[in-house]
Amino acid sequence: MGKLQNFLKGIIKENPVLVLVLGTCPTLAITTSVMNALGMGVAATAVLLCSNMAVSALRKVIPDQVRIPCYIVLIAGFVTMVEMIMHAFVPDLYEALGIFLSLIVVNCIILGRAEMYASKNTVIDSALDALGMGVGFTLALFIMASIREIIGAGSWCGIAIPFLADVKISILTLAPGGFFVFGCLIALVNKLTGNKSSKKEMGCAGCPSAALCGKKESSECNKKETEGGEQ
Repeated sequence: MGKLQNFLKGIIKENPVLVLVLGTCPTLAITTSVMNALGMGVAATAVLLCSNMAVSALRKVIPDQVRIPCYIVLIAGFVTMVEMIMHAFVPDLYEALGIFLSLIVVNCIILGRAEMYASKNTVIDSALDALGMGVGFTLALFIMASIREIIGAGSWCGIAIPFLADVKISILTLAPGGFFVFGCLIALVNKLTGNKSSKKEMGCAGCPSAALCGKKESSECNKKETEGGEQ
């Protein structure tokens, strides 16, 4: 995979929120405001970039038996640094994000990229992967927050929109509205990318319930497997 493809894959094709469905908790919680969404996206991207580069640089030093605890310690260190910087320079945003800023430590996107990619690739490739995933995460939060804030609160980035302020649909700022917008965006991305993973066909031999299915096809599959094993 080229450098550009490595970066772009996290934006749409492997978007961590809308395709891989990771980081759902902060996505639903802080996307009631565009500013909060951008703040969370930038913070998570910074942690993801630093942790990916650190894990990649230390991948040959960290023992395989304790790699997950080591990754968590590294991530926690970078999250603490980001928290301190935000607390010093953007205290309002720091207060608005609250506990979700600290929970970046256990964000599946951060730990997942460290385990699945950074631990197996070079520092540069890991940095590009982190930037792509971070931009994809931030973009997903931005789009979702824009929809929820504009339609649900009649404003954008805290600026009231005259006409929409009078006809706002407040439920979109609540949990049910968040799930609704989230589901619609996932469906839209699947449609645009032609993702057919949900339609993947699986033969009877690979089905864990094949023996209990009672269908003729299952019986024939099991019979063929038995005959093949005996031969």
